[in-house]
Amino acid sequence: MLDAAHHIWQECLTIIRDNVDKRSYKTWFEPIKPLRLEETPNDRTLTIQVPSRFYYEWLEEHYASLLRKTVTKVMGPSSRLIYDILMERDRPEEKSRHIRLPAKPAGRVTNPPIHQRPYPHGLQQQANLQQSSVPPQTGTGGGTTPHTPHPVNPPPNLSSPFVIPGIRSPKVDSQLNGNYTFDRFIEGDCNRLARSAAWAIAERPSETSFNPFLVYGGVGLGKTHLIQAIGNYAKQHQKIDSILYISSERFTNEFVQSIQYNRVSEFSLFYRQIDLLIVDDIQFFGKKEKTQEEFFHIFNALHQAGKQIILSADRPPKDIVGIEERLLSRFQWGLTADVQPPDLETRIAILQRKAEDDGIQISYDIIEFIAHNITSNIRELEGALIRLLAHSTLRREEIDLSFAKEVLKDLIKEVKVSLGIEEILQIVSHYFQIPEDQVRAKTRKQEVVQARQVAMYFAKQFTKHSLKTIGLHFGGRDHSTVIHGIQSVEGYMETDPKFADTIREIQHKIKIQSRS
Repeated sequence: MLDAAHHIWQECLTIIRDNVDKRSYKTWFEPIKPLRLEETPNDRTLTIQVPSRFYYEWLEEHYASLLRKTVTKVMGPSSRLIYDILMERDRPEEKSRHIRLPAKPAGRVTNPPIHQRPYPHGLQQQANLQQSSVPPQTGTGGGTTPHTPHPVNPPPNLSSPFVIPGIRSPKVDSQLNGNYTFDRFIEGDCNRLARSAAWAIAERPSETSFNPFLVYGGVGLGKTHLIQAIGNYAKQHQKIDSILYISSERFTNEFVQSIQYNRVSEFSLFYRQIDLLIVDDIQFFGKKEKTQEEFFHIFNALHQAGKQIILSADRPPKDIVGIEERLLSRFQWGLTADVQPPDLETRIAILQRKAEDDGIQISYDIIEFIAHNITSNIRELEGALIRLLAHSTLRREEIDLSFAKEVLKDLIKEVKVSLGIEEILQIVSHYFQIPEDQVRAKTRKQEVVQARQVAMYFAKQFTKHSLKTIGLHFGGRDHSTVIHGIQSVEGYMETDPKFADTIREIQHKIKIQSRS
């Protein structure tokens, strides 16, 4: 009867193929195998094999009507469909088992009796596998099909988010940090693309072309904050059912545990049911071949099912060492966006927000001092503010500029600038938008003179050249002109706060240029 079952099922697939999209057809119908066709004077029964109870649940919830109409059209009104569910073995010595379940007369499936077991992520999963038997199955023809599988000993409790195949909508603790929201994320030129894309995804998960969405950048630049902000927004506004944030290290540890207890299939099925999966620091998958292979299959399943995938890394995908090319290429299917070290204005805004959130009263000149001197990442910025507060509380002293300089002296490193006079002149000219040859010229236009004096000031500050040598680089001027220019800059800085801000900003640009 196998040939007859195969012929009938092929006729059904021809109809189904015209009524679902190509991706759904390949995902949910191609893996099905026809097993047998049983015919009696009163009815015809087609038995098909599906890989797991999860497949059975999905088909019955999403395609029950289509399947019933198709089977009725191909086999006649007195027909029914039986699922043969292949259950993975739970122990090495146990053979694969089968459970026969009929297609339900209604679209939703009533889960069989459950066995509850605690899981991490705050998860109380419903393990939809009866330990000794399943109840008699009633088909649409009115008869019953009793079936009793082999007894199954309960597997050991695991500290991992596995679920027995068949759970329809896993109730999983998202593992999100509630403080990581878009409201608390400071946007700047350094992260604008990544933030805009993250907001679009949070508004419409799985509906944008940004899937997967990969954010990369150095340590402490806000990657974890941004990717969790997506999850928090989607969760708060109920944009999606199940959300999970997990580090690559924890994912790897749980996968190793699933191998230890022969539960890889359950591990995989759990992750395939997550609607929005956020994986942090994927660079740690490097050289973990088995973990990469498992994540590759989970990634494919989620992507094909239209689920949203969000990733972060400390470098661009092409620079991650030890990850298979096929996985790296998938990381770049959607949108890859970087986050850069924050510029001065963004650093000031971050410090002001942190001070406001923590209830710290601190003057703007101290915030500016920190922002000018700590430029590497956001964590160091916030850490400096916390240190000031701690020392101020312990020593019962007010936070002023001299106090800040003393407390933060080991965090603020003197930056050695290795630029020459010409490079400094180029930076200053570009800042003031005045051609370099005009700065060297004899003109006395106020804006040109000011740019020339600023360039001389920084040439003296950051190089070891003599005043005479500096003067030669600025149109052959003598050392007295250089001295006058430096003194003019210092005088303006004392009397004009706006000019002082300009000097500090140019100084920052020179330091940044020196590092590159």
